[in-house]
Amino acid sequence: MTSPSLLRDRVLPVLTVIFAILVIWHVFVVYLNAPFVRDQAARDNETLSFGQVVERTFVQERPVLPAPHQIAVELWDTTVNKAITSKRSLVYHAWITLSATLLGFAIGTVLGILLAVGIVHNRAMDRSLMPWVIASQTIPILAVAPMIIVVLNAVGISGVLPKALISTYLSFFPIVVGMVKGLRSPDTLLLDLMHTYNASQTQTFWKLRWPASMPYLFTSLKVAIAISLVGAIVGELPTGAVAGLGARLLSGSYYGQTIQIWAALFMAAGLAAVLVGIVGFAHGRVLKRMGVKP
Repeated sequence: MTSPSLLRDRVLPVLTVIFAILVIWHVFVVYLNAPFVRDQAARDNETLSFGQVVERTFVQERPVLPAPHQIAVELWDTTVNKAITSKRSLVYHAWITLSATLLGFAIGTVLGILLAVGIVHNRAMDRSLMPWVIASQTIPILAVAPMIIVVLNAVGISGVLPKALISTYLSFFPIVVGMVKGLRSPDTLLLDLMHTYNASQTQTFWKLRWPASMPYLFTSLKVAIAISLVGAIVGELPTGAVAGLGARLLSGSYYGQTIQIWAALFMAAGLAAVLVGIVGFAHGRVLKRMGVKP
């Protein structure tokens, strides 16, 4: 058996996929932006070679598909070259979205765990509530978000909480499903063993069910925190917000600033990756404290 190699098994596959994506991306930059270049040249009575067409597709001010270097320049300009308190800074907008994300994620985590505990220990909740939990996710969030925003604004609740509740709506579901699976994961023999010890339901929960559910919980948290960010961004769209990554996407779509849109998307993707990485780090630390080898 060959020994595992970090470069061969992890770094090289990731770099290969990134390289393939960049190649395909550059091809589509030329394909999608070339018609505008040719139309502009025709209006100017200018004849362009294929090389000139390709060159101009990568430097358009408002391209259909921005080139990677244009997005990188926009990200650098709106993060490093702008003060974080500036409304043109992506760091400022990311913080606005992050605050709603974390609040919604915290509420969703508590709600999801409580619902999962109730479903596992109460047959009536299992048969009545679990189908409703699953059915709730069949409604598109784009349809739910405006209703939540309008209703809460009507009762005087505005600001970060409505967006956080939309994040909660998305994030609690994977936690409920994962925790129900985790709390039911102990083998029947282990449950019978706890019964022979005359353990109470509370003791069985804390000494057997809860530790067994930890891998399921953290896997669910990774999914939940990512879609919680999506919920916060979606929650900014129907409110006409002037701050946040969702507002940045909205203003970019209003004025046809595709580079701004893509930069905000990459910022959101990077923020989600950082959040998932933090949850993954906490997962490793918890499992280490529990004595589980990675």
